[in-house]
Amino acid sequence: MAQRIFKWPSLTPLGRRRLDNFKANRRGYWSLWIFTAIFALSLFAEFIANDKPILLRFDGSFYSPVLFTYPETEFGGIFDTEADYKDPAVKAMIEEKGWIIWPPIPFSYDTANKELDVPVPSPPTRVNWLGTDDQGRDVAARLIYGFRISVLFGLVLTAVSSVIGVAAGAVQGYFGGRLDLWLQRFIEIWSGLPILFLLIILSAVVEPDFWWLLGLMLLFSWMGLVGIVRAEFLRARNFDYVRAAKALGVSDAVIMWRHVLPNAMVATITFLPFILSGSITTLTSLDFLGFGMPPGSPSLGELLSQGKANLQAPWLGITSFLLLSAMLSLLIFIGEAARDAFDPRKTLLYGAAEGERE
Repeated sequence: MAQRIFKWPSLTPLGRRRLDNFKANRRGYWSLWIFTAIFALSLFAEFIANDKPILLRFDGSFYSPVLFTYPETEFGGIFDTEADYKDPAVKAMIEEKGWIIWPPIPFSYDTANKELDVPVPSPPTRVNWLGTDDQGRDVAARLIYGFRISVLFGLVLTAVSSVIGVAAGAVQGYFGGRLDLWLQRFIEIWSGLPILFLLIILSAVVEPDFWWLLGLMLLFSWMGLVGIVRAEFLRARNFDYVRAAKALGVSDAVIMWRHVLPNAMVATITFLPFILSGSITTLTSLDFLGFGMPPGSPSLGELLSQGKANLQAPWLGITSFLLLSAMLSLLIFIGEAARDAFDPRKTLLYGAAEGERE
């Protein structure tokens, strides 16, 4: 039998033009790589900032406290609870019969440095690279974990709200009539509500956590794409190929999914980075006001709030502000590059230039 060779699907000429347009925007292209690299590193935050060793060897056996929990008795101690690897006695027992490999930052987001000789919040040192907050917790570790939570929250919220918003806009634009009229009136009323105040009130009623905040913000964030998708479906539903598909007996669901939705997705994709940045900003605002993630959670907004409350410790506000500004700037640059990639005028100009060269 002949061996089958797997080949990656090749891009269409239109897809190649869009990719080249995206790469032509150097600022957005490199922003995508930088943001992806930073986010990928943050996914392994436990191996970068943790108060537990990455790997240790004791009495001829290997252990990974970052991944697994070991009692103190495993290393010759007297307690059955999880070993405190920063305890000098535990460290001495392990190093007597082995060695320890610590993460670059030997603190987790909730680990307080108990060996400080200055009042908290303490300034940056070789141990705490960006200083500590008002509870003695390492700022660098909290920034890494806070960045990961913010981006994951924004990605999940953007994905779910986009699905709902695209579905609502597609139904409105394709069917029109009274359904479009009533849904549009509902959206106008719903979008007129003071969203931030309602989120604060709802967050005060229930104890917020990641999923509660996600659900509360999802109540309002899905409206961002409805108008764009609705306009695309209103425009495309009268095209000849849509009428021909209806005449052939193709169902409305198939027409919407296979024939009309790809045209609407062009405008949708260009807006996704901006929706993501808006989601992160909203979460940061709630955390800054004290109505966001539970107390003790790593949060960029909470660090900004600490910087406001501790003006004598400028490293708190400056570091969180710089990280938040860089993150949102990268997302905006990526959105601008995506907008250029899907701009039909630039795509046509690129195609014409390619034709002249040929």
